[in-house]
Amino acid sequence: MSLQELDLKTEHRNVKLETGLSENGRAGIVEHLNEILADHYLLMLKTHNYHWNVKGPLFKSMHDLTEAQYEDLFAAIDEIAERIRALGFDAPGSFKTYSQISKIEEAKSGISALEMAADLLSSHENLIRNMRDALAKADQESDEVTVDLMTERLSVHEKAAWMWRSFIEQ
Repeated sequence: MSLQELDLKTEHRNVKLETGLSENGRAGIVEHLNEILADHYLLMLKTHNYHWNVKGPLFKSMHDLTEAQYEDLFAAIDEIAERIRALGFDAPGSFKTYSQISKIEEAKSGISALEMAADLLSSHENLIRNMRDALAKADQESDEVTVDLMTERLSVHEKAAWMWRSFIEQ
């Protein structure tokens, strides 16, 4: 690498982000998005755990449903992290950090398929409430891109909550 190329890289290292959103506004949005990223990651892990460990007569239906959901969650994690980066901040990426900021509890062991479903329902509803807060903050800051992302994710999680609620209703 030439000295000129190195100077050019160094020169652009601290380029100010000027997208019409204030730094304080972006920071407030990212604070919510960090929690949502952590929630998605831990919910993906919980869902995958239950996918592997479900037993009994509900095995096939729950195994299939959890697989579709953990695959969706995995894709969403990347979208949320990229949104955080687009807002000018580093995305958290450690299990320790996720555990500290997430409102999602770890998977429980030794529980029935219906208890797993109820736990997943509770986790999706926690995430929905958290996303509504993020949506409100993004709307307050006129961040339409984050509003759109939260609206899309809310739709996914409300549908998942409805499915788990239907799964356990009698």
